[in-house]
Amino acid sequence: MRKVMFFILLMAGIPLTLGTCSPKDDSVNTETPPAPNPDPDPDNPQPDNGRFLVLYFSRSGNTRAVANEIKTQTDGTILEVTPTTAYPSDYNATLSRAQQEISAIDNNGSYPSINTAVENFNGYDIIFICTPLWYTRMATPMQSFLNAHSQKLANKRVALAVTSTSSGISSVVADAGRLCSGSTFAGEALWVRSSQLGSVRETVATWLGTLDLNLNQNNVSSFDLSKGENGKAPTVRLSSGYDMPIVGLRTYSLHGNVCVNSVIAAIRRGFRKLDTAHMYGNEEEVGQGVRESGVPREEIFVATKLYSNQYSNPEAAIEGCLRKLDIGYLDLMLLHHPGANDVKAYKAIEKYVAQGKIRSIGLSNYYIREMSAFLPQVTVKPVLVQNEIHPYYQDTDVINYMHEQGIVVEAWYPLGGRGHTAALFNDPVIAGIAAAHGKSSAQVILRWDLQKGVVVIPGSSNPDHIEENISIFDFELTDEEMSRINALNRNEKHDWY
Repeated sequence: MRKVMFFILLMAGIPLTLGTCSPKDDSVNTETPPAPNPDPDPDNPQPDNGRFLVLYFSRSGNTRAVANEIKTQTDGTILEVTPTTAYPSDYNATLSRAQQEISAIDNNGSYPSINTAVENFNGYDIIFICTPLWYTRMATPMQSFLNAHSQKLANKRVALAVTSTSSGISSVVADAGRLCSGSTFAGEALWVRSSQLGSVRETVATWLGTLDLNLNQNNVSSFDLSKGENGKAPTVRLSSGYDMPIVGLRTYSLHGNVCVNSVIAAIRRGFRKLDTAHMYGNEEEVGQGVRESGVPREEIFVATKLYSNQYSNPEAAIEGCLRKLDIGYLDLMLLHHPGANDVKAYKAIEKYVAQGKIRSIGLSNYYIREMSAFLPQVTVKPVLVQNEIHPYYQDTDVINYMHEQGIVVEAWYPLGGRGHTAALFNDPVIAGIAAAHGKSSAQVILRWDLQKGVVVIPGSSNPDHIEENISIFDFELTDEEMSRINALNRNEKHDWY
């Protein structure tokens, strides 16, 4: 039986009185309450994604926004739970009606009528239920839905998350336990305060990460390269919910104006992913290049790394990275190597993710042994691992292991690294394939990586080479050509880590 996880996310946003939550909690945005669902066949929604169903009730739009964020991050199917009689726009009228409905539920088990039903949940692996919190209780339309579907939800795994302005969530947990008595709850309930409504994307991404949903299980190992074009790389969806370009610029060994100019040149030629690190000593220059590029910050994906000698005081190290880059937030922070206190450092990054200052977390130079020991010790699974990978060191077992974990793999030496590029470029197999396509050896190697599901971050300060490295979407290697390059593996590592 496939594992099904049931997720209830309750959103609220207006300050409470007398320590209670009311229907006003879902009124951050004002709008006319939705009309009953006009769908001629609401009883059996058909999944357009076989893993996720997002069900929600929203009186004013706040919870709808959360449900849409979950749909976006999971690429799931969304369905609105609607009451037969819409709630009035007037707050006091809704307040009075909600009080009567809660009293009817508690006193005689009479639930308000709703229009939405699901015939079965067999087509979905994960089901999300999103509802506001009313009077410390689960909103009555969602109570109606769960009551009507309790038998269908039996033996399903349930994860509960609650958001309110100030009241505790114990009564909502009790409602969920009563209405889903045949379900198994997974993990502790999530409580999202109204102060976090401005960072719903980050809050949802962090929560999904803790649930270990492996959101990328269908695509981390295979990129849709048809969506790319020279000068514009396609993206991969990270398990944090963010999209990352699959071609980037590695800035190792770039310093001063050379670094700034290389970053600007890369961005102007279509690069939208940049890779730096504390140990590169150029975070300030990378940040300057981003600011001076003329491209909006939100269009550029920036990754940096903490080095192992920073793990004992990670908060200071993280603040240092943020200060040096000076670009507002980080898209991705990696641990550069395994080392003492690496779990401590990782957990510190997790806190910055919760604060919205860092969006995703990853690792570098972690292999199967290191990763299998590391994962049980952290809450949020790393979205990416960055290792040495090139035709002479292919590490296929590691790539397969990471992909099975839902972790994106990135090659930091895609062209072989210092002192080794000439050998790769002149390899008869690679050079012959390049000649057949009218491409350079570098372009063939980078294309080989992408067709293997490996992200690439080649480094260069030469504007022509930078442009060449992102001009790899107008040709495709055949299966026979891929096999010939695969056969070049020597297990020949070009660096110590």
